Amino acid sequence: MSNGKSQEGRGHYKLEAWKRARELVLSVYKLTQTFPREEMFGLAAQMRRAAVSIPSNIAEGAARAARREFAQFLNISRGSLSELETQLLIATDLGYIKNNDPVFELLDLVSRLVTGL
Repeated sequence: MSNGKSQEGRGHYKLEAWKRARELVLSVYKLTQTFPREEMFGLAAQMRRAAVSIPSNIAEGAARAARREFAQFLNISRGSLSELETQLLIATDLGYIKNNDPVFELLDLVSRLVTGL
């Protein structure tokens, strides 16, 4: 994962929640590569979109001048975290992943970090 040295001055680069959310995106992409082919445009695509939304909204919120706007984007990130958690549970129900997959731990960590902001 690139550390984006040319962009270090941007506020979101300093946020642990953003860094870990990027790790979560990578984990979800790797995980969904193992899904059945027929899920690539269904559940896997939805999971990827939800995962990408998390660091994207953190970054967009951090770029806003007002704290109220930042909080609004963090709320959107929290919504995407809940969406992704639900999709991961559905994938577990379908037998695509195990309920003890490390992605659940990372999701919990990112959720706590975003809530802490």
